[in-house]
Amino acid sequence: MSSNLDALYRQVIMDHYKNPRNRGVLEDGSHTINMNNPTCGDRIQLSLKVENGIVVDAKQEGEGCSISMSSASMMTQAIKGKKIEEALKMSKIFSDMMLGKEYDEDLDLGDIEALQGVAKFPARIKCATLAWKAMEKGLNEEEQK
Repeated sequence: MSSNLDALYRQVIMDHYKNPRNRGVLEDGSHTINMNNPTCGDRIQLSLKVENGIVVDAKQEGEGCSISMSSASMMTQAIKGKKIEEALKMSKIFSDMMLGKEYDEDLDLGDIEALQGVAKFPARIKCATLAWKAMEKGLNEEEQK
């Protein structure tokens, strides 16, 4: 990856960290998931509102490193308006990207692509995937209702 692209990706990550999107908690009968990464202390509370199999709203709050918090911000943006199956597919693609596996590069991941460099740092993969694991847990529980 070029140094210019690395710099751009760092800017995107820091923008989401300093100006998190969808920060807060949904109070209107939404599903709330709390998760943490005990190895580094990252913590997230994710609120999901699902209607007719579609994620109509998502909010997040927590504390942690720039990677975990920016990933949560990006993830909430990415899944809004998506069907449960689409959001879960995005999570699988993101997980593959973090593990350095092949993934469908035709899918527009938007800002999420800025996190692909995390795959080079195995200790940080759990930071990047924390919010996504919370989302998977919440949507799987939602589907079981």
